Amino acid sequence: MKKDIHPKYFPEAKVVCGSCGATWTTGSTKEEIRTEVCSNCHPFYTGQQQRILDREGQVDRFYKRLQVRKDYVEEQKTREESQTSPERPVSELTLSARSISALEKAGLKTVGDILKRFEGGERAMLEVEGFGRKSLIDLKKNLRKLGYELPAAAEEIAV
Repeated sequence: MKKDIHPKYFPEAKVVCGSCGATWTTGSTKEEIRTEVCSNCHPFYTGQQQRILDREGQVDRFYKRLQVRKDYVEEQKTREESQTSPERPVSELTLSARSISALEKAGLKTVGDILKRFEGGERAMLEVEGFGRKSLIDLKKNLRKLGYELPAAAEEIAV
């Protein structure tokens, strides 16, 4: 061993618990050790786990973070539900102005109206005056992107 590089060892170091005041001795490189909680007063060791030790507001901070997370999850859920609402106006879909005006002239003002019309298949949508195949492809693509489920009849390709 090299000389003068090791710390001084105290075989009778005193340990003091700041919570319950218990003391005991142990070997250490420090003459006195102060702890916040010891095995005599910690809830895990005493079997009183329902008692939560709150040091400097840690529990309050945890509950605040937990509440923020719950609020965020609820907000995401409502945002997702509003995104796939059948009451969404056709004007919010990213279609050309000509396509939107053709749909509105035909009385298809909401996504729910369009989905009902799709139950008749692609041919029913192509019967709308001024609404062609390109507009139909764009409409289906946008509806899928927004999370809408198209009826099975809309998936059949009409020639």
